[in-house]
Amino acid sequence: MSKLNSLQFDNLALRRLPVDPIERNYVRTVNGACFSRVMPTPVTNPKLVAYSLSALSLLDLPEDELQMQELVEYFSGNKILPGSEPAAHCYCGHQFGYFSGQLGDGAAIYLGEVINSKNERWEIQLKGAGLTPYSRTADGRKVLRSSIREFLCSEAMHFLGLPTTRAGTCITSDSKVIRDIFYDNRPKEEFCSIVLRIAPSFIRFGSFEIFKTLDQITGRVGPSVGRHEILYSLLDYVIETFYPEIHKNSNSQLHKYTDFYKEVVLRTARLVALWQCVGFCHGVLNTDNMSILGLTIDYGPFGFLDMYDPNHVCNGSDDGGRYTFIKQPEICFWNLRKFAEAIQQALPLDISAQLLEIYEEEFKTAYQNQMRKKLGLMTTQPEDENFIQELFDTMEKSGADFTNTFLCFSLVDVSDVDKFLISLNVTKEKIIENCYSLEVLLNTCDPNLSPAQLQTFLAIASANPEIIEQLGRAGIAIKRVLSQLEKAESLKSMTEESKNQNDKLIWTEWLNKYKARIEKDMQSYDGDAANYYKNRLEIMKANNPRFILRNYIAQEAIEKAENGDYAAVQKLVKILENPYDQSYIEAINQDSANAQTKEDICPSTGACSTNSDRYCFKILYKLKNNKAEEETFNMTVTFVNPEMEECSLDDGNSLFTAMR
Repeated sequence: MSKLNSLQFDNLALRRLPVDPIERNYVRTVNGACFSRVMPTPVTNPKLVAYSLSALSLLDLPEDELQMQELVEYFSGNKILPGSEPAAHCYCGHQFGYFSGQLGDGAAIYLGEVINSKNERWEIQLKGAGLTPYSRTADGRKVLRSSIREFLCSEAMHFLGLPTTRAGTCITSDSKVIRDIFYDNRPKEEFCSIVLRIAPSFIRFGSFEIFKTLDQITGRVGPSVGRHEILYSLLDYVIETFYPEIHKNSNSQLHKYTDFYKEVVLRTARLVALWQCVGFCHGVLNTDNMSILGLTIDYGPFGFLDMYDPNHVCNGSDDGGRYTFIKQPEICFWNLRKFAEAIQQALPLDISAQLLEIYEEEFKTAYQNQMRKKLGLMTTQPEDENFIQELFDTMEKSGADFTNTFLCFSLVDVSDVDKFLISLNVTKEKIIENCYSLEVLLNTCDPNLSPAQLQTFLAIASANPEIIEQLGRAGIAIKRVLSQLEKAESLKSMTEESKNQNDKLIWTEWLNKYKARIEKDMQSYDGDAANYYKNRLEIMKANNPRFILRNYIAQEAIEKAENGDYAAVQKLVKILENPYDQSYIEAINQDSANAQTKEDICPSTGACSTNSDRYCFKILYKLKNNKAEEETFNMTVTFVNPEMEECSLDDGNSLFTAMR
């Protein structure tokens, strides 16, 4: 018998938590249950795109079984593993700041929990395996491009050293679904694909929101509102299974829940600190996408920063910039507060509020410690917070590449005084080589409006500013465009030459501070300069990745896979498994050219972009003769009420209309 057929399943979640008694698979509100039993929907002619030997080793699957067609049949959902009990998880969530009610696993199906030879528990699930009771209006399927992205990033994050769910296999098929990739009313068929996801558990903050009482803004409630006994069962299951030390050491329920919430706060703070240190932008930090174990979960429109832009948005639906890169720590704090509200029946809010106060300090400590490693600093100094912020201010002003800038700092040679001074200048030149051009910076500020549209847009914004305020999130989107235009105006006064000169000035200023900070570091070091340099370089090489999953790199592999060539995806997996092992200097020289010439691919649509936001918005302007002229702007508007199809605001002069 193959190892695959003899996996040791122990489906504890289904034994400990209530399961929906209705087994028929149709979309519905599920009351009083955490899971609904459902079978995966088979696909036609499944085929293996790529696998992660590292992830599959968590299930004790040997490499000689990974090419078996049997594995493809099982992990496509066409066959059910012995001992597996397929089910979909019920959860809710706050999406873009608003409670959305029941969400649940609309495309993911829990297969069960495997106990490996180390006695570790690993939940396995198939994402894209078909309809569930939580699919709402969707089809329960995922396509090849999004599946490859999730598969690759799950493994990339693990090998970068960040807590994450894992991905074992990526499988595609001849089954097809219709998708409007560019949202231009030109849908096309795409291949159904499935990712095997692996984690200790996929329970999330939103799992506890199924008990939520009436939300005063959206008018929604959790499907199991008032079922406090299930809340306690869910809390106890999570703590006993995944936080055994807390369960063992608690002397009361309140003590147990207090320690549990505190640990979730700490893990979340450390996680987002690491995101900020590798330039990772999640894109959809809703409460239903926050792991109760402090893992990175649910890879959708994610992105790694190319040019450092604190206001970078990687999700085309995030018109208001709620989930910008720089706001991620703040949003995770907000989500933790919503989690506290969800469990307040078990842990009073006055207690959780006090525990939440440790978040900021824990984040700051984890963030600064990691940044010191990236900068090759081995001591802590009181000025480090400002010093690090000044670095990012300089990076933003010069349009520096996030990853390559940190690689450049390894060029600073502190083994003797002369080399120190010379290498600082070399470092500056290399950093500037990796700064984006003025043309690229201007493109990131381009709101993609025609001159006529822009003139009308600015005139209305100037004449009727109150309209922008009344538009809520749509107004925030408009303000973002105005901010982009303001930034563009300041850049237009520059030339490539003047930008280059300014880049040299500001980097000289910061590198002088870096020099002073290194000298202070060396004074506290117990050893000679040569040993300091060696240790410093080792620390930097272990914490500054040479290779990250840039959008254009993923897109190149996706395009080949869509044409039936899967070798590029598997090759990319191997590279992502060793992000720190490549040559530092090679990275600086090789990626700088790509950074200036390669267009990023918008993760949500597949469209090309260069860190710039794209929007869609309509303004119907009423002229005095009552003849209406319509201007269409490229600006997305997000609806507060998910069921709304359009919204408008008429002030007598202009009618703003946003449509799905």
